[in-house]
Amino acid sequence: MIKANDPTLKSWIEVDANCDFPIQNLPFGIFKTQSSSPRMGIAIGDHVLDLAMLNKLDFLNNLHIDDSVFSNNYLNDFIALGKPTCSALRQRISDLLNLNNAELRDNKEAREKVLQYISNVQMLMPVRVGDYTDFYSSIDHATNVGTMFRDPTNALLPNWKHLPVGYHGRASSIIVSGTDFHRPKGQTKPADSELPVFGPCKLLDFELEVAFVIGKSTSLGQSVSTAEADDHIFGLALFNDWSARDIQTWEYVPLGPFLAKNFASTVSPWIVTLEALEPFRTAGYNQEPKVLPYLQYSGDKNIDINLEVSVQPENSIETVICHSNYKFMYWTMEQQLAHHTVNGCNINIGDMMASGTISGPTPNSFGSMLELSWKGTKPLKLNDGSERKFINDNDTVTIRGYCSNENIRIGFGQAKAKVLPAL
Repeated sequence: MIKANDPTLKSWIEVDANCDFPIQNLPFGIFKTQSSSPRMGIAIGDHVLDLAMLNKLDFLNNLHIDDSVFSNNYLNDFIALGKPTCSALRQRISDLLNLNNAELRDNKEAREKVLQYISNVQMLMPVRVGDYTDFYSSIDHATNVGTMFRDPTNALLPNWKHLPVGYHGRASSIIVSGTDFHRPKGQTKPADSELPVFGPCKLLDFELEVAFVIGKSTSLGQSVSTAEADDHIFGLALFNDWSARDIQTWEYVPLGPFLAKNFASTVSPWIVTLEALEPFRTAGYNQEPKVLPYLQYSGDKNIDINLEVSVQPENSIETVICHSNYKFMYWTMEQQLAHHTVNGCNINIGDMMASGTISGPTPNSFGSMLELSWKGTKPLKLNDGSERKFINDNDTVTIRGYCSNENIRIGFGQAKAKVLPAL
């Protein structure tokens, strides 16, 4: 067992049983306050632990990490130090926060300098994303979309069960949770028109996803096997790959999504390490037909992450409209990375790769409005009495996620954004 994952550990910082950030989690993020510049932090309970200040006060001397790594705009330089260093830091923080360790617990002056309430800080983009890839790896989602738009008896395209389908997305428009964005504009083609028209998207949708962050680079020409993949994955975050369905319908043939996807994608600010998620590994799908050797793997590679999506109209209450799970992924993240690099594509620290929409087998587990409202034919009723086929202006969409067992809960926080009217 990884010592920092010990489910019996308790912290001297009070952590509610339903909190996402117990001592067994310790996710990494970047934050700033009104009086401080951006810096690395770790979430514990409803607090953020200031790693830059902790290092300045000599609590991390044994790790020999330069101050500049902690006083940084992004996690990339820290991630580049490698997983052994990350594990050592996570273990040191676990020890410092342990209920039975008086080192920081009884140092009131130091505690006041290194601990902030999360509600009092501004969370920033956790990593500098050089490249972003989006996959299409939920079999229920792919089946639903194929049923809606093509032949229900042949919903999956011939390649779908042979390779993790994906496309290269736009890294510059990935935004951290809490960042609002404007409804996108573009070309659409009404059903009763011979020619396209231009204007704001009318069928704006969310996509419930989980993204993983690359933690180890490769050189051009190098491939990463499924057995090696976990060494190259730093951690996971919640992800909303917003989608303009009407723009996409008109533009996607023959090269796939473009303006329908590159206007905004929302990521949660805390990166939960793969190490913290190991206790929640679970079996994946029985993949038939048998995949090619480079996509085969052994062991439990899916992760049991409970996911939910809520919609909140302006000045109203929210409604949870979806309950899904990351374990519904047909293609694992290890297979996604192996396929991504099998042709020699190089990857870099901080690159982000998203799962694609995660839908389960039941209607309440569908991970997009496209499916939940079945292309707008079955409007959803919200708690305030209003209805939604897709997402309206001034709606706030929030994705939450957590793992849990009889001992602990490891959560991700939230990926949240409000849709503003088109400019």
